[in-house]
Amino acid sequence: QVQLVESGGGLVQPGRSLRLFCAASGSIFSIPAMGWYRQAPGKERELVARIIGSGTTNYSGSVKGRFTISKDNEKNTVSLEMNSLQPEDTAVYYCHALIRTNSGVQSDYWGQGTQVTVSS
Repeated sequence: QVQLVESGGGLVQPGRSLRLFCAASGSIFSIPAMGWYRQAPGKERELVARIIGSGTTNYSGSVKGRFTISKDNEKNTVSLEMNSLQPEDTAVYYCHALIRTNSGVQSDYWGQGTQVTVSS
């Protein structure tokens, strides 16, 4: 079994920072990709940032320059440093990982989601 556990969401004022954290555990052989998506009320889930392979990063245009994603390959964790947060960043943030298990099966896994609310 593989599990993703997120932490770090909350309520923050505009212009402030938050850091999200996600840890993958279980029968993991490798994690080819890991990242964060978000879903605001009434909107589709969208990619925020991800790390692929040895370290290639992709960012949504709306967060580039404000958010930084980092991954610890030894600990199977990924974090998202979010700076200069704006009300439009309010959403449920989901950790995602493409994981190959020790049995050789590769699948997508999702965390339970963590709420980020940016409001004065």
